Amino acid sequence: MAFDGRVISNVGVLAAIVESGSFARAADALGLSRSGISRAVSRIEARMGIRLFHRTTRAVTLTDEGRRLYAQVAPLLSGIEDAVTVASGSAVAVRGRLRVNVDAFFSRLLFTPHIAAFLSLYPELSLELVARDQLGDLVGEGFDIAVRFGTPPESSLVARKLLETPAITIASPAYVAARGRPAAPADLVHHACIRVRDSLTGQPIDTWQYRRGNELAEVRIGGRLMVAEFGTMLGACLDGVGIARVKAIGVRHLLRQGALVELLPDWRGESFPLYALYPSRHLPPAKVRAFIDFVQERLALPVPEAGWNPASL
Repeated sequence: MAFDGRVISNVGVLAAIVESGSFARAADALGLSRSGISRAVSRIEARMGIRLFHRTTRAVTLTDEGRRLYAQVAPLLSGIEDAVTVASGSAVAVRGRLRVNVDAFFSRLLFTPHIAAFLSLYPELSLELVARDQLGDLVGEGFDIAVRFGTPPESSLVARKLLETPAITIASPAYVAARGRPAAPADLVHHACIRVRDSLTGQPIDTWQYRRGNELAEVRIGGRLMVAEFGTMLGACLDGVGIARVKAIGVRHLLRQGALVELLPDWRGESFPLYALYPSRHLPPAKVRAFIDFVQERLALPVPEAGWNPASL
């Protein structure tokens, strides 16, 4: 079949709608009229014999067929953009919009103190951080990359491990002074522990597991406070409400300051790997590579102590 440049043009319209979230914003981004955007979508739908979008007065979302098509063409469009960049002699140029899917823990505690530095490094780049409890459809929702804790799901995404951090048990000095320090995991049944809900299932996490060498311990914890997100849990722990279990990388600056103390240091909880996930391609865009390299470099550094504010959580 002869090459038809209109196909790429229409696919570019599809990508603009997915990335912007609406026909109107896609029209603004491409310098077209809204009717022009609609005609382009109608042409590609007619050519393929499928419907690509569900359209309502409130939102535009991809159909299953649209998601499959976009998952295939998005890397190719990025590849064309990279090829043009390389051919222009700017292979290392980092520009455009970078849309990142993150969890709240990473965004608030680990990356926020470094946002200004990242944007200063790349003045031609705009950054959109979207905090989500779940990964969702990375490609279908127009994300360039995701940064998530936990083992990545089986998918076509490329997964690059950035670090691994253990879960540690913490309390405020005021709590320890008032209630004492547990000597072993079993002692936690006599303490007020701050309970959390699993962000995926919504169910309470009432059991904490520990390991010391070959020893395993599982404790059913109790407490009068249950929270659904990290900021509230940390704030309550700092105020002496109870004992909490957290990812070590998020509180190491507070341990250094003495605002928190680690309990049961000989007993380790599970470890949490942090991964960068992005659509499978031979060469990821320069903006994605720049973000991954920056995050990996900065997470090796101490969190700026002045940058933490309980009210910001």
